Amino acid sequence: MDLIAQIPFIGGFLATVLPFVVVLGIVVAIHEYGHYIVARWCGIHSEVFSIGFGPVIWSRRDRRGTLWQVAALPLGGYVRFLGDSGAASGADREALARIPEAERGRSFHGASVGRRMLTVLAGPFFNFILSIIVFAGLVLWQGVPTERPTIGTIEALPNAEQPLQPGDIILDVNGEPVERFADIYRIGAAMEEPAPMRFRIERDGTVLDLVAPYALPPLVAGVEPLSPASRAGLRAGDVIVEADGESLASFEELRQIVLASEGRTIPLTVWRDGAEIALEITPAERDAEDGAGGFERRVMIGVAGASLYLPATETPAPWTALALGAGRTLDVIVMSLTGLGHILTGALGTENLQGPIGIAQLSGETAAQGFANFITLIAIISTAIGLLNLFPIPVLDGGHFVAFAIEAVRGRPPSEKAMQIAMTIGLGLVLFLMVFATYNDIMRLVS
Repeated sequence: MDLIAQIPFIGGFLATVLPFVVVLGIVVAIHEYGHYIVARWCGIHSEVFSIGFGPVIWSRRDRRGTLWQVAALPLGGYVRFLGDSGAASGADREALARIPEAERGRSFHGASVGRRMLTVLAGPFFNFILSIIVFAGLVLWQGVPTERPTIGTIEALPNAEQPLQPGDIILDVNGEPVERFADIYRIGAAMEEPAPMRFRIERDGTVLDLVAPYALPPLVAGVEPLSPASRAGLRAGDVIVEADGESLASFEELRQIVLASEGRTIPLTVWRDGAEIALEITPAERDAEDGAGGFERRVMIGVAGASLYLPATETPAPWTALALGAGRTLDVIVMSLTGLGHILTGALGTENLQGPIGIAQLSGETAAQGFANFITLIAIISTAIGLLNLFPIPVLDGGHFVAFAIEAVRGRPPSEKAMQIAMTIGLGLVLFLMVFATYNDIMRLVS
């Protein structure tokens, strides 16, 4: 994406919009394909499968009679079933009346309520499947830490001698036994001051005692998109050697300087690719977890700290990767619901909602940070869209499911007047949320 950004006049625009279109296109295509394939399994005919809205750019009709198309506005998609009046799957009474009785079961509204319920749930379900597969693929690609705490890679530091080597097995640090690689970080964080650490290691069958650099230096592991760090030009792998005129030996020292700044612009000296560069960063007040299940306003810059030592990894079994992928997807669902709950109760500010502009910016910046970050974003957005569509709001899949559940219990569907009122309210809620989130995006750009 860096190459796209260099194109004069339109490069920056494309570097933002193109990743957004790719993310949304993949997530929407999987969602709608879930509706399509489950409907087909249930004997319901799909007349149109569309990615995007508006003027059609490309189309093709398959042997089953379904028109597959890509439209000009890549802000969603739909499947129009036999007997539908439009993309929202409302019933077209005139079209249904013209369908022969023997064929009516192939229409969405002529199918049994159970088949309709399965069809509407399939979209969100396929979004969750996509997320699980993407997260599992990342686990298979990146690996999981080996059972014994073994050094895999060592990050570079300016003017530092490093006696440790990849492949060294850590036995203890500062006299404390190490059973898991995370113990190294815990021991380093517990030190009163950042200082060289005493390692006892096993190398090629020989036990050695070595003194090596502090494990938690001011090293940047990742930069949060749309954050002060992103705007300042910080990158993963940067070593922040000086902040506000003070030399740094640990990431915790950087955190304390940021907290004490009260939002004042801070000069930084950053070591990158063997050379020092000067940057400036202006911290911003954000909602952050307070460690007790709530949130507090805190001055932040949007970087995560990295350890100097990273563990050796091994490829897990595919079923292990799938289990980890499912766990990660569940974590995203829980965090999303928790965050929404905090927004509704006022514990979190509504400025945390992202609209289309914010998601487009997020996609562009994430794409620039590398492939792994970009496909992680696809999995997160896929989970979020699947979850959103399960909400019991008319016009969303969850709202349709509730209407069909009422029909299953009562033996007849809700009245058309009740459905029209519910759809109008539901559409109003969705439009209000989109407008409000877009307003947040615009205010974020202005400020």
